[in-house]
Amino acid sequence: FINIKPHDLFEREGRDLLLEVPVDLTDAALGGHVEVPTIDGGRAKITIPEGTQPGQQFRLRGKGMPSLNGAIFGDMYVNVDVEVPKNLTKKQIELMEELRETTKQKNTPNQERFLKKVSKFWGK
Repeated sequence: FINIKPHDLFEREGRDLLLEVPVDLTDAALGGHVEVPTIDGGRAKITIPEGTQPGQQFRLRGKGMPSLNGAIFGDMYVNVDVEVPKNLTKKQIELMEELRETTKQKNTPNQERFLKKVSKFWGK
């Protein structure tokens, strides 16, 4: 029997690796870059496109674990965890309120789909 100790950062699925990375709300909304660790101790830079949603996944080909003979490497999948800020300043609250007022239309497709389903469910 072989026991494999869980890794602090990576989760393994066969040859593939999974990594969850927190991304700032503004980077998810506006776009940006995030540097992530690779299993070999290196780093990879991922471009976070504008409008990235929580749970969105990015694939890094060949950055996973090797096969038994070492000829083929799996992939690494980076899952985005969008962080919502806490303890906002007064200015940040004002800006968020302004953002809320200006994003009421067609900016939240998941929410719009949900509300349509709820309306049908409630018979409205």
